[in-house]
Amino acid sequence: MPATQSLRGLSVQGDALREVTRCLPEEMPVALVFNGTTAAVMMASPVALQDFAFGFALTEGFIDRLDQVLSFEIVPHAAGAEARFWIAEDQARAIQVRRRNMLGPVGCGLCGIDSLEQAIRPLPVLTADGPRLSRHEVAQATDRLRDHQPLHDQTHAVHAAGFLLPGRGIVLAREDVGRHNALDKLIGAMARDGFEAGAGAIVLTSRVSVEMVQKTVMAGCPVLIAVSAPTAHALRLAMAANLTLVAFARGGGFDVYAHPTRLQTGASDAA
Repeated sequence: MPATQSLRGLSVQGDALREVTRCLPEEMPVALVFNGTTAAVMMASPVALQDFAFGFALTEGFIDRLDQVLSFEIVPHAAGAEARFWIAEDQARAIQVRRRNMLGPVGCGLCGIDSLEQAIRPLPVLTADGPRLSRHEVAQATDRLRDHQPLHDQTHAVHAAGFLLPGRGIVLAREDVGRHNALDKLIGAMARDGFEAGAGAIVLTSRVSVEMVQKTVMAGCPVLIAVSAPTAHALRLAMAANLTLVAFARGGGFDVYAHPTRLQTGASDAA
């Protein structure tokens, strides 16, 4: 399936009417299947599906390392696609622990989890080290991510997640109709391409909700930069996990809500 489709509509501007053709993003159901068991069905953009599947498997705890995947394939269907994993037996219990059985709409990365405990799962605590990002790099991060959003340029209807390395800028990015899907795709691509998550920052075009913090911490990335606001509970999770959380990064400025010591902001350097 192509990533976009051109469709006609009617544009209304005051009293004027005209026909328009818009490039709209496609989305389709993608089933994540582990050892024959469907763990989740998510609506996603039909691009970079292997990155999406591997990122989902890593951030949701189905695997800890890529070498635990014995085999993988994307199986297309008329109604969507299956991402089929066969994983090592020592990971089989994770299928039951993190099992999902419901459709996951693009607005929420937690839909289908069948207990409150699984929704707010314990997170590892990140080490105190990590990258040192300059004030300028942080302030410009979301603007630099815009240079890696071709699907957004076509449709103005998708999110992006990018990986920022100090002194190098955005080195990798992925897009999707779902913000959490874009992050999973990025994390999967980082793992498959051999990027060290602890060396940089993840940059988002969205708000920071609980699942975005969870996925970032599970990937081992110590800095999260977003164009919009965090929720209060996402901030509490970031504080507990030692994640540097930056929000409202746009227009040459940003807010720091948690663990600013990884940022060369001036105030933290003087502390």
